[in-house]
Amino acid sequence: MAKGGDARAKKEAYAAKLEQLLNDYPSIFVVNVDNVGSNQMHQIRLALRGVGVILMGKNTMVRRVLRNLAVDKPDYNKLNDIVKGNVGFVFTKGDLKETRSKLLANRVAAPAKAGTLAPIDVFVPAGNTGMGPEKTSFFQALGVATKIARGTIEIVSDVHIIKAGTRVGASEADLLKMLNIMPFTYGLTVTHVWDSNTVFSPEVLDVDENVFLQNLKDGISTIASVSLGLNIPTLASVPHLLINGYKNILGVALETEYTFPAAEKVKDMLANPNAYAAAAPTAAAAAAPAKGAAAAPAKVEKEEEESEEEFGMGGMFD
Repeated sequence: MAKGGDARAKKEAYAAKLEQLLNDYPSIFVVNVDNVGSNQMHQIRLALRGVGVILMGKNTMVRRVLRNLAVDKPDYNKLNDIVKGNVGFVFTKGDLKETRSKLLANRVAAPAKAGTLAPIDVFVPAGNTGMGPEKTSFFQALGVATKIARGTIEIVSDVHIIKAGTRVGASEADLLKMLNIMPFTYGLTVTHVWDSNTVFSPEVLDVDENVFLQNLKDGISTIASVSLGLNIPTLASVPHLLINGYKNILGVALETEYTFPAAEKVKDMLANPNAYAAAAPTAAAAAAPAKGAAAAPAKVEKEEEESEEEFGMGGMFD
């Protein structure tokens, strides 16, 4: 009974911790932890100190907690749907790009073990292997072209020995081990990002912010156009509707005796255009610096000379 009680207490404590972290942190990285050892995980936790909190746990337990929380917060169902495989959570309040960089920075070189899924293409470089001629048959079995140079095996050209996404064979693993090649690096990999109650791919973080803003502007413009065309008010179209409505009211006021303060000013501008035209140069002159004012007489004199020439009076007193 004691063991059962301890297990239940641990589950309750885990559920409380997960719920608290969900409440305290706005952003979560869902990370895959395949091939990440305990020592490496310790180093990653140290690197994230003050930036993020890592929480691991059995998927069944995590899903149970998320389902219970989703009763009041349905958005947690989105998070529940991506809890698959060997994953964990990294909670953060920091900048997503910077936090992701810290997550991905800690990687450890590893050999290609037989049966593992290759994350990248693996090539064996051309050059001398330092092995004796007795190993020639081993290379031939793998289709690696070699020659004997100074009593040792030399690989003639680079060989694409493992393709990304395929299982590593025993022979390929043995060859890479003999050549002291550790082709893979392992660490946390981000599978999904949770931010503002939304789940998205980590590749989104690589998109430039200016592209986001431009796409947002284009989207708002499209919504406004469609809304105006269908005469359906939306947040995007309401400003345009108000402006168009104001223009219509102003047009009616200009054609009738109906008026309001803004319309009166427009009517006055139309009735006395010269007064407003004269006011513009006066305001510009008042704003000009003293130096400009001092230079004004010379300019006037030049203009007077040009006016005399214009009327054919330039040479009368020569």
